[in-house]
Amino acid sequence: MDRSIANRPSKSLRQIYQYLVRRYFWGSTVAWSAWIAATALIDRTFPAGIEISDRVWIGPFALVLTHDMSRGMYLPTRIGARSVIGARAVIMPGVTIGEDCVVDPGAVVSRDIPSGQRVAGNPARPWREIA
Repeated sequence: MDRSIANRPSKSLRQIYQYLVRRYFWGSTVAWSAWIAATALIDRTFPAGIEISDRVWIGPFALVLTHDMSRGMYLPTRIGARSVIGARAVIMPGVTIGEDCVVDPGAVVSRDIPSGQRVAGNPARPWREIA
């Protein structure tokens, strides 16, 4: 899989606006080189807990959470550099995704993922190591 930044789609005006709001208004840690789909839902309940590193790609309708109201938890969620989050994937609060990881579409990540893994399913389980 070629992960060069040149092959990524350019950012729309809506994505640029969302980046500025997330970074400077909410206080999230989001890298400029991260590409987040305009329809992706990044948690606004505890926005300071969001950390998205360089060259991360988050697909459409993906959900990144930092809170769980039923248990009263507010935990930081981190996504490592050069990771790919598929469409409609759900990242639960307190999860750390390592560098160079791939989360398949529709996966529900409830545990930490070490670097270089590809995960799928509900709950997400590693099924392939990325070389």
